[in-house]
Amino acid sequence: MQLGASGNVSLVTTFVLLSLTDSPALQPILFVIFLLAYVATIGGNFSILAAILLEPKLHTPMYFFLGNLSLLDVGCITVTVPAMLQQFLFNDRSISYRSCLSQLFFFHFLAGADCFLLTVMAYDRYLAICHPLTYSTHMSWGIQKSLVGMSCTCALTNALAHTIALSTLKFCGPNVINHFYCDLPQLFQLSCSSTQLNEQLLFIAAAFMAVTPLVLITVSYAHVVAAVLRIRSAEGRKKAFSTCGSHLTVVSIFYGTGVFNYMRLGSVEASDKDKGIGIFNTVISPMLNPLIYSLRNPDVKGALRRMFTER
Repeated sequence: MQLGASGNVSLVTTFVLLSLTDSPALQPILFVIFLLAYVATIGGNFSILAAILLEPKLHTPMYFFLGNLSLLDVGCITVTVPAMLQQFLFNDRSISYRSCLSQLFFFHFLAGADCFLLTVMAYDRYLAICHPLTYSTHMSWGIQKSLVGMSCTCALTNALAHTIALSTLKFCGPNVINHFYCDLPQLFQLSCSSTQLNEQLLFIAAAFMAVTPLVLITVSYAHVVAAVLRIRSAEGRKKAFSTCGSHLTVVSIFYGTGVFNYMRLGSVEASDKDKGIGIFNTVISPMLNPLIYSLRNPDVKGALRRMFTER
């Protein structure tokens, strides 16, 4: 363990990530699995993005937001998985204090932007179904860019607040993180100074970053369901619900795993469940999103089919 002296206190300058396994026999297998998952995620999300850019039919607000969501998913998995692959390949699990803070900052920035963008996409569906006559006015190109910009700004503010608050903590004891990336709950457990203010900040951020968007999404879809049920045609109802099904599936996965992960702050020991939830947040969810949108959306499927057949 490398330590840096600060007065009479030795401060940790390097952390050790326990990763997913200690077994040398399992590491090559996990390396191949997560490498394939990373390649599949990058390929799937960039395919969605290319289809949106090349297909004029997809030049609508809904697919503009979907393209941004794909970019965020690529960033989210890139923050964690390449570092984990390096651990498997070189058996070096150390990470410097500054690299740990950087990983935490980018993870919370990208995940936070994801959170707000999913809310924006619910609002987009609400306007498209409940107010179709004024949709083009309320969702103009300038408003689309502003909504994405606001999402990134709010996420950036949240990530900076957590990173700066964490940098004020002292780490002078154990430096072993029972996880495969740096995150707040695990770092709180290693701090030798009080984390009360940091946990309060996380609680406030959770209300702002998770509860409020989830309430807005729920309200938006309550209006959408009410509007769709008023449609007399069964085919019309099916078409309206089909545009929302993919988004609702992604929201359920994103919030379901995220809420469970940060509700465990009170636990003394980090468990393998945290790693499982972390894998779902950082690997499985970004990998599933392009599949969900392509399999459930005929417009995206058609654009992908034309894109690959023409090539």
